Amino acid sequence: MIVGTEWLIEAFDCEAEILRETAALQNVFSRVIADLNLRIVGEPLWHKFGGEGGVTGLTMLTESHLACHTYPEHRTATFNLYCCRSRPEWDWKANLTEMLGANEVKITKVDRGNKKSSNPKSKIQNPKSKVVGGKI
Repeated sequence: MIVGTEWLIEAFDCEAEILRETAALQNVFSRVIADLNLRIVGEPLWHKFGGEGGVTGLTMLTESHLACHTYPEHRTATFNLYCCRSRPEWDWKANLTEMLGANEVKITKVDRGNKKSSNPKSKIQNPKSKVVGGKI
C-alpha cells in the first residue's frame, strides 16, 4: 500500500538576494499550502543564517511536512514536501521561476510504502489524519 508521496525539489540559478529573505520563502510555503489545500499543525519554524547565509524553514502538516533550505552562495534552494494523502501535482517549475527567479528546477517524486502490500480489512485509510483530528 502506498502511504504517501514525497517531492524533493532543487531550484538552481535563483536570485541570491531572494534566497536570503525569510519572507520570500514564507510566501512560497503559503502558496504551496493554499494551492494544495494542506493543513498546518502548530507554528512554522524559520531560521535566517547570519551574514550572507540563507534560510531554513519547516512547517508540520496534518499530511506530514514541508521544508526548505536555501544556499544563496550557490543560488540554490531545496524543498521537501511529504504528503500521506493524494495531492495534485504543484507546478514547482513555474512557481519557483516566478517567485525565486529559478532558471532550472529538478523535481524527484517518490511514492512511499509498498505497492504490493495492503490491508483490505482496515477501515482506516490514513491513521495520521485520525490522530490529529483530520477527516478520513
